[in-house]
Amino acid sequence: MIRHVALAAILAAPALSVAQDTGLPVGSAAPAAVVQTLDGKDVDLSTYIGKGPVILEFWATWCPNCRELEPHMLPIAKQYAGQVTWIVIAVSVNESVARVKKYAAEHAFPMPVFYDTHGDASGAYEAPATSYIVAIDKAGKVRYTGVGGDQDLMAVIKAVLP
Repeated sequence: MIRHVALAAILAAPALSVAQDTGLPVGSAAPAAVVQTLDGKDVDLSTYIGKGPVILEFWATWCPNCRELEPHMLPIAKQYAGQVTWIVIAVSVNESVARVKKYAAEHAFPMPVFYDTHGDASGAYEAPATSYIVAIDKAGKVRYTGVGGDQDLMAVIKAVLP
């Protein structure tokens, strides 16, 4: 419970709009973390790491920065499908699986959407806020982290593609 309260305080902090020094250090190895499918099954994010570039977005239905990113994120995720795996991780702060499932369906998310039930991924990836993006290259190294609604998502893609 204390972890969720602390995470809520961190996620409510004002988000910056540029890549920054918060979150995982660039160059570090992407950690394993267990999240859940929207049907409640456990998934270890490490099953995606090292097989190709991966972009994670720590997200919430109530996040204005996430909504600002969405019209840019969805077409880029579709355009680079097969080259980059884009994963949305819904935080469990003031959020429900039912709300996430409904939102993702209504907005036709073309990528996997997972739920961070216990805050494992948020903790492992040192998520400072929602709209936090972590770009991981094919070797499993973090190449970009950033927070905010106006991140340059094409630059994020270029950070992980050869």
